[in-house]
Amino acid sequence: MPETQPSAAQPVPGEPIKLDHAVVVSSSIPLTTRSGFEFHVRPVEPSDKEALAEFFSHVSKDDLLFRFLSPIREVRGSLLDEFINVDHDNKEDYLAFDIDDKTIVASAMLGSKADKSEAEDAIVVRDDYKHRGMSWTFLKYVVEQARQSGIKKLQSIECRQNHAAIELEKEMGFTARSCPWDATLMMLEFELTSPPPAA
Repeated sequence: MPETQPSAAQPVPGEPIKLDHAVVVSSSIPLTTRSGFEFHVRPVEPSDKEALAEFFSHVSKDDLLFRFLSPIREVRGSLLDEFINVDHDNKEDYLAFDIDDKTIVASAMLGSKADKSEAEDAIVVRDDYKHRGMSWTFLKYVVEQARQSGIKKLQSIECRQNHAAIELEKEMGFTARSCPWDATLMMLEFELTSPPPAA
């Protein structure tokens, strides 16, 4: 029987496949938002300090206020060290990267009590990567990581003016109440013994 020629749709055996995009090999977890935007997530590493500094230079003043609950102009020095000095057990910082696995587009800090009875989370997204559905998808990922690590309750403290974050968290299943020690803040809580949030 004569040997058939490979069709135009099939690569020739032994010939490298040509791709129309760069292949990135990493340990990051790929996530896709409801709008179709893809990003990658992994825990912070000490070598990320410079990239984190660059990331925070692209975070708006309002979002810096909402993230740190105080008016700061830039994130550097000891404040930056807090993001990389984690034990990956009771304290973690998850970084979201664009698909190049180099550009940090969001950060999510998760800090829990030693007994895992509760933990606080805080998320901030780079200004030019907003409105792509990242906050929902990233928060959902953090909620599931907290659940899998045995944390019983997740808390988020928000400025009352941060309406977008408060509404997003309520949509995901967080309950909201006034912060007992500061009337300008809201306390949002999620009992992780409840069912996972819907997709």
